[in-house]
Amino acid sequence: MTDLLILPRIEPVDATVTVPGSKSLTNRALLAAALAPGRSTLVGALDAEDTRIMAEALGQIGINADLTDFSRRISLDGGAPAERREPIRLYVGNSGITARFLTAALSFIPGTWELFGKERIYSRPIGDLLAALRPLGARFEPLGAPDALPLRIAGQSLPGGEISVRGNISSQFLSALLMAAPLARGRVVIRVDGELVSRPYVEMTLAVMRSFGATVETPDAQTFVVPDGAAYRPADYAIEPDASAASYFFALPAVAGGTVKVRGLSKRSLQGDVAFADLLAQMGCAVEYESDGIRVTRPVVGGRPAQLVGIDVDMNDISDTVQTLSVVSLFAVTPTRIRNVAHIRGKETDRLAAVAAQLRKFGVRVDEYDEGLQIWPRPLERLTGARIETYDDHRMAMSFALAGLAVPGVVIEKTECTAKTYPRFFDDLSAALGRPAARPV
Repeated sequence: MTDLLILPRIEPVDATVTVPGSKSLTNRALLAAALAPGRSTLVGALDAEDTRIMAEALGQIGINADLTDFSRRISLDGGAPAERREPIRLYVGNSGITARFLTAALSFIPGTWELFGKERIYSRPIGDLLAALRPLGARFEPLGAPDALPLRIAGQSLPGGEISVRGNISSQFLSALLMAAPLARGRVVIRVDGELVSRPYVEMTLAVMRSFGATVETPDAQTFVVPDGAAYRPADYAIEPDASAASYFFALPAVAGGTVKVRGLSKRSLQGDVAFADLLAQMGCAVEYESDGIRVTRPVVGGRPAQLVGIDVDMNDISDTVQTLSVVSLFAVTPTRIRNVAHIRGKETDRLAAVAAQLRKFGVRVDEYDEGLQIWPRPLERLTGARIETYDDHRMAMSFALAGLAVPGVVIEKTECTAKTYPRFFDDLSAALGRPAARPV
């Protein structure tokens, strides 16, 4: 395992950055292309552990794909795979999106499918998804704890019908049901019970489905209708840069001073996480939405970087950027309150507990609530270096690396976890800084 000492930044940064393709869009497009009979081409996909896991699982169920130039162009020959007599074991690692999307889709594809992965995936929520699928006739056999992975799926041709799913645990449950619904033999109506967390991810799912020809009707905010015959069609699909990954570079000037532009994103992005830049603007940064990207600058006032102020914000829609904002809040002059993100306790780790524990190592007070955090900053000179535990969570490593650019003595442990979504993160951070961002310890 590689532990890295982050090297503090003395001069303000001035960089233009291109981040890899969106993980969320890549995995949705891979599945849609696999379910569309014919040749599809994906351009600009993210080549990382999570997306490779999805692509390789699709290959195991019988989808032919050329993955030799993954991040530039993927060609897939989609359509219903031939039924297998023997059980097919599919590895999902710790990829929640792969586990949930395949659980739903494979329920409609004849065959016996067994999903297994890393230990953490066995404790990540999936019971609500199984409960939503059972009324259609889907059959599951636990291979461990009930309503959890590892899981055996008795895939079969399923009829349409009306189903419901709770919305407050993970938007991936609804997205998984939506993406699988065109495989049904009839019309599928999905009703969401209660608040839907991370709604922009569902809007992203709908946009990808429509790009591949699948019709979805939304008569109201809680109801989704996939008509009979709403089949996927092959498509050529270009994938946006990853807005969650961009958040680290948007935050870079907020922490280190200067300006950073991230190419290829705009306010019109399919990804809700571009709104993270607006939070930085509320804290005191200048944000410019340009024709070819988004630029974030920490202004200079009287020869010094302008002060950042804390904010009180509901981050339900952009919860993958909670860790990034938490680190930026270390350098504000007033407290920051993050609300309505209880669902991130079920991510790669309990992200609220993990963030609170690691922020406290800098010497700050952090109040942890069931659904959020309040972070009480202190002057920069009173912040202390820290060894940051990453909990095998890629976003812990990448977000807390930013803190080390302003606070000497920050070590990020087990940085291999960034391979999950951004294998070249520390290389790209070094390029943005114009010198090495870290050294092994």
